[in-house]
Amino acid sequence: MAKDNNKEVKELLNAGVHFGHLTRKWNPNMAPYIYMERNGIHIINLYKTAAKIQEAGEALKKIAASGRKILFVATKKQAKDIVAEKAKSVNMPYITERWPGGMLTNFVTIRKAVKKMATIDRMKQDGTFMTLSKKERLQVDRLRAKLEKNLGSIGEMSRLPAALFVVDTTREHIAVAEAIKLNIPIFAMVDTNCDPRVIDYIIPSNDDASKSIDKIMTAVADAVKEGLSERKAGKESAEKAKAEKQAPVETKQTEEAAPEKEEVAATKEAPVKEAAPVKEETAAKEETAAPKKAPAKKAATAKKAPAKKAAAKKAVKEEVKEEEATKEEK
Repeated sequence: MAKDNNKEVKELLNAGVHFGHLTRKWNPNMAPYIYMERNGIHIINLYKTAAKIQEAGEALKKIAASGRKILFVATKKQAKDIVAEKAKSVNMPYITERWPGGMLTNFVTIRKAVKKMATIDRMKQDGTFMTLSKKERLQVDRLRAKLEKNLGSIGEMSRLPAALFVVDTTREHIAVAEAIKLNIPIFAMVDTNCDPRVIDYIIPSNDDASKSIDKIMTAVADAVKEGLSERKAGKESAEKAKAEKQAPVETKQTEEAAPEKEEVAATKEAPVKEAAPVKEETAAKEETAAPKKAPAKKAATAKKAPAKKAAAKKAVKEEVKEEEATKEEK
């Protein structure tokens, strides 16, 4: 661990991170981070710088892993290109031109300007741009170029950033003041002439040399990359877990469906097998029906018997009457 720390300190030393400002320009609040004074220049304690880089890196990693944005701010000549390159590599917004006043505190208005840029692009795609006069087209093009220069890098930033990374806090004092007003955490490269009290995560370092800026920005970009890769890995694992959860449900459904199919098949087979018992049942019904018919016949014969008796009585009476009639004639 100590070897790694020494190696890191040596790399910082080679990059010239230890050089501070002239002693007469110093800020007394930076005293804890100053190692010594040499040739009228303060020397920064690189062991403290290494520790602070690690601390800031951990915090930036967490912010990146949560999916929020970090706004990088550097308008000085030496830092512009380096900051723009590193911010692009991690897909984060950055300001390398003039800081637009109210960029954070009046974000709604800044967002409108960004939207205006999008509407101009839409006009060019639709063909409505060509319906304008030549003078109007030139004016729109100039406006688009101006907006692109100042706000092009924050085009994808739809809400306030979760953190601000600043190179040289004395130069970017407006950005720092706005972030403090909105309680946005500030990460900054702080030189011996800056006030560290207003900064949440200090990285005491030389903010004038391009080598030094490149070294610190590389460490910061690596921390953000780690956070983003963690987020990606987390998403993938969550998707896998979802897929695994869905798979048992599907297998259960198939298992439930299998017995249902078997039941359906059994019900289809059952009528075929039950056909024989049905025939037996019909035979039994016929047998039961036969004895039922016999009593019916008996009942019919029973009904016919009294009718026959009545007819016989009538016939007897008629015969008796005829006999009486014949006797009277005699």
